[in-house]
Formats: sequence, C-alpha cells, structure tokens
Amino acid sequence: MVDAKPTVSVVDDDPALRESVGLLLESVDLDAQLFASIADFLKSNPPNGPSCLVLDVRLPGKSGLDFQRELTAAKRELPIIFITGHGDIPMTVQAMKGGAIEFLTKPFRDQDLLDAIQLGLSRDRVRRENEKALAVLRERFEALSPRQREIMVQVTQGRLCKQIASDFGLCESTVKVHRSRLMRNMKARSLSELVRMADKLKLVSEEHRL
Repeated sequence: MVDAKPTVSVVDDDPALRESVGLLLESVDLDAQLFASIADFLKSNPPNGPSCLVLDVRLPGKSGLDFQRELTAAKRELPIIFITGHGDIPMTVQAMKGGAIEFLTKPFRDQDLLDAIQLGLSRDRVRRENEKALAVLRERFEALSPRQREIMVQVTQGRLCKQIASDFGLCESTVKVHRSRLMRNMKARSLSELVRMADKLKLVSEEHRL
C-alpha cells in the first residue's frame, strides 16, 4: 500500500506565521495542519502518511521543549523542527540532544525550513517502513507452530540441531525438518538472515518467555 500524502503539522501561536508557513507548504504540494497550541495539536487525528512537526519553542502553557521531552518519554517518534524568535545556545543544544531535526531562529529562510521538513519527512518515512517490515516479521513468527518458535529461538542463539534434539527429547532429523519449515515460513534464505530476523524480533527475551 502506498503511503498517504506527507503532512506537516505546524504549532505556533502567531496567526500570521502559521498562515505564511501554510502557504509555503501548499506551494510545494505538502499538506499542512495548522495549530495555535500543543493542546489543539493533541486533539487532532495523527496523519496516515509520513509526517513531521514544525514547533515553536515558546508557547502559552507548555513549551515546545517540554512537549519534546514528553514525546520522548512516551516513545513517540515524531521528527521536530523547532522555530523561535528568542533562541539561545543552551536551548538549541537541548533541542538537538533531544533529537530535533533543526532549530531555526525567526525570521528564517523558506528554503532552510523546507530542507529541514524534507529531512524530517524522509526520516519518518524510513521509520514507517521499518515498522511495517517488523510487523510482517512478527506475523510470520506468530504463525509458526509453538515447536517451530522454540526451535527458531534455539537455532538463532547458535545451538546445533543435535543439542536442540537432546534438550527437547526429539530426533535430530525431526529438529532439522522443523528448522527447514520454519525458515521457509519466515522466508529466510539463510541462517544468517534468520538470525537478523530474530534480532529484530528481540527473541532473546522471547527465549525466556518460552
């Protein structure tokens, strides 16, 4: 499925700036969601496609930097481009350490903002693709039989078929059949690829759960 059109959310309490940025985004065929406050932004529905956030640092109530910290604590990955009329070095350092794409001081060049937005959208697109790929891997793993899941965990931890057979009270040939089938079901073309899949699925913790 093709991603929806990229969306840029803009949170700034200056109506003139919101309108100006909205028109700029429209001129390069990007959807814009304009908000006067973080509270208004939080009431909106998340975009269906790649997105990023253009966020003023100084806002009534909760500041942009406070909101960045909250997103980080909630493990919500959202590329942020900070804009401010009163920036300083400590503020910039804090924003960039928090993972911000860019920190722009008003008045900023349109192209600088657009470049930062394109970088933010690119990162969010990669994140979404990685999440989709992980979801597919998880579906494949969960579709395996319980025994195949156990053997996948053991195999990807470096254990030999004869060791696994001894642990589970099975014939070595039976373990090899399970391994062959689970690799086919996981669509792994080699053991090294299966190990990479297990790493993405964090099957070390899965081993303890099983």
